[in-house]
Amino acid sequence: MNPPLSLYLHFPWCVRKCPYCDFNSHRAGDAAPTDRYVDALLADLDRESRRAGDRVIETIFLGGGTPSLFTPDEIGRVIAGVRARFEVAPGAEITMEANPGTVDCGAPAGYRAAGVNRLSVGAQSFDDAMLERLGRIHRGEDIVRAVEAARAAGFDNMNLDLMHALPGQDAAGAEADLRQALALEPAHISWYQLTLEPNTVFHARPPENLPDEDACAEIQSAGSRLLLAAGFEQYEVSAWASGGRRSRHNMNYWQFGDYLAAGAGAHGKITQGGIVRRYRKPAHPAEFMRSAVDPAFEAACDSVSGPDLVFEFMLNVLRLTEGFNETLFEARTGLPASTLSGRAAGAIRRGLLERTSSGDWRPTALGRRFLDDLQAEFLPQAR
Repeated sequence: MNPPLSLYLHFPWCVRKCPYCDFNSHRAGDAAPTDRYVDALLADLDRESRRAGDRVIETIFLGGGTPSLFTPDEIGRVIAGVRARFEVAPGAEITMEANPGTVDCGAPAGYRAAGVNRLSVGAQSFDDAMLERLGRIHRGEDIVRAVEAARAAGFDNMNLDLMHALPGQDAAGAEADLRQALALEPAHISWYQLTLEPNTVFHARPPENLPDEDACAEIQSAGSRLLLAAGFEQYEVSAWASGGRRSRHNMNYWQFGDYLAAGAGAHGKITQGGIVRRYRKPAHPAEFMRSAVDPAFEAACDSVSGPDLVFEFMLNVLRLTEGFNETLFEARTGLPASTLSGRAAGAIRRGLLERTSSGDWRPTALGRRFLDDLQAEFLPQAR
């Protein structure tokens, strides 16, 4: 049986590029060709529908970049185009990322009418000085206005993205951000540490006064206590849900499900005939728009097997607090559960991973803290 199938749609433009961002995003300038890009997305979806066959789309995610730079009418064209080309499950989760600085008071209602039913707001911090250091275009008050407008428009499933371990931030500052986020009563909070990713401005020129390892651990501990006390469940390294409102789309990634990909730089994974394949679209918007309407274009595609397949599975599922069961491993990879035993030995010996008698595998508290070390145990070259 094939895994569940999701759809990722990439919208590549931002007002400006944030210095910490390593996503495929490009400065919009004065006249980003959004109409032409939507046309290209729809052409790309024709190709993806052939890849999907008769499989049902369980979740849709509109990411970026900044999808909220596109008008509600443009987003509506895309979602209607998806529904015209695929069978979409009843009640499918349809998430759109939005930045507070690009959402005016009337926009959320338009996006809701277009078919979006879950909004992910890129708050990052409520501290105006911190937002300026991060290169954000909004202020703390814009976050509040955006959430209130979205709730008035009927959104009852919202995520707030928050960063911690920011330049000059201590545990009290991180808690202050979380308290302001909690006051807005989101269903979900993504709370993740600032990292200096390669090919970013911050990597080339690190900001001053970044918290050291001990300070980061203190921030993480204090923030986790606050979120737990507020009734949030940590189900993934950086994901916290209230009332069971986990991100269904991201859960499909982390449980090694399949996902189609449309848009500039979008990456997909598909299981066909028991073979797992990954593919990707051209990263630059101009190149993508040219290729999308070219009948001869074929996305770069690679099959994943053997040790690479084990590593990719573990890279995802080890992010989950509850881990995984061996039956999921066998279903998603087509490999016997015994494949894990030798590769997991080092992680178990180091106290990073544990296995129960019922075939459940999960990271220990130490493994969650040193997740990179745990995942590295499954690198193909590690053996």
